[in-house]
Amino acid sequence: MLLQTVRPNIVQAIRAYRVEDLMQAADAAGQHFLYANLTDAQSKQDVLEKIAESFLFPSHFGKNLDALFDCMTDLVHRSGAQPGFVVVLEQLPDNPRFDREAREQLLDVFRDTADFWAERRIPFRCFYSFAVARSADASAWERVNEVVQAPERPAPKAAAKSGANPNFGMNMPMMSSAFDTAMWINAA
Repeated sequence: MLLQTVRPNIVQAIRAYRVEDLMQAADAAGQHFLYANLTDAQSKQDVLEKIAESFLFPSHFGKNLDALFDCMTDLVHRSGAQPGFVVVLEQLPDNPRFDREAREQLLDVFRDTADFWAERRIPFRCFYSFAVARSADASAWERVNEVVQAPERPAPKAAAKSGANPNFGMNMPMMSSAFDTAMWINAA
């Protein structure tokens, strides 16, 4: 029901949607759910590396915007029929090393990807959120509270050969990725 209220090929702010609800909606619709938490990313390279890690891109991924587009489109398209995609990019950085222009360039790649899949009549919905930039004049007390309230995160785990992504939400079920080439080779 949730996905029926969102255009089938769009890139938009996550706003009132919850990640868990989007994951359940993708599962109910039989679509791929791809999630990248970019909280720790500070630069364009960090963002691309985190996306590649989270989406289980092949090891030859070039870590640039053109390679990102290729992995999100041609690589998957050549692997067979696709049911659709729900993508969540959570906490896109907001700092001098990943400024507004860099964010727009990244989101343009996802917009182009949505267009690619729209031409093939396959839904591709991408939701994103921005990290809140901490101002330089934040008081020491605010910074202490941020540290105290920050949840502990375990170290990332290595990707399983089964295609499950062990880095996605610590309290959520394991996900497989359309970009895990080992999964496609095993299925063939």
